[in-house]
Amino acid sequence: MFLEPLPAYGNLTTLTEFSESNMNNKHLLLLSASRAGNTPYLSHALPLIKPLIDASIKRIVFIPYAGVTVTHSDYTDMVQQALAPLAVEIRNIDDYDKPDQAIFDADAVFVGGGNTFRLLERLYALQLMEPLKIRVNEGMPYVGWSAGSNIAGPTIRTTNDMPIIEPPSLAALDFVPFQLNPHYTEWKPDEHNGETRLQRLTEYLALNPTERVLAMPEGNGLLVSGNQAQIIGEPTSYWITVGGAKTAIATNSAFTLA
Repeated sequence: MFLEPLPAYGNLTTLTEFSESNMNNKHLLLLSASRAGNTPYLSHALPLIKPLIDASIKRIVFIPYAGVTVTHSDYTDMVQQALAPLAVEIRNIDDYDKPDQAIFDADAVFVGGGNTFRLLERLYALQLMEPLKIRVNEGMPYVGWSAGSNIAGPTIRTTNDMPIIEPPSLAALDFVPFQLNPHYTEWKPDEHNGETRLQRLTEYLALNPTERVLAMPEGNGLLVSGNQAQIIGEPTSYWITVGGAKTAIATNSAFTLA
């Protein structure tokens, strides 16, 4: 059951007031990537998105801010075309005079991939962090891929992206209580002497030993309903903990968000 849109943002007070008793209403689809292997753009996501989109979902707002070398309008068109089989309308958040009000009027929000630092910088600059937290914690479906998934964790400190711009904070939306690493891979080219992905995450955990990272290879992701989460897709995801300890998570494994 999805909730009715909240009243205008100007009538709201704080995130705490509107979300403390509703933290179990989240509906998230966090995908590692926009593709699985050589499949068409977002085609692997169609059967995963469809259950989130019922008859009440009429206004889907797309946030294209992670796109750096593509225009926001072209990015939105690409997503609209990819999701055409779902018969839904995707609206570019740039089309609204007040982007914060767009979030409150939306029935669902999709956040695309690209550069996570650019995405987070824009969300802070346009004061959209709190509107997103309020609406998602109240039950509005949130679909993200790549950078759009990265920002669903407590911080973006485990992104793979280059910091091409500096957001005011690395703190993210904190929809799930662990770090995320989309596009996780253990592949290393021959004669390449840089750190592997696992080594990079181990560095993060050396400085944050009580944290854990959900490492999501391309093709899989995380589905969240309330305080229940499920690993979806192939190949295997992993929990990475201090010291680089790696624990495989079987596809379709379910767990409770602590």
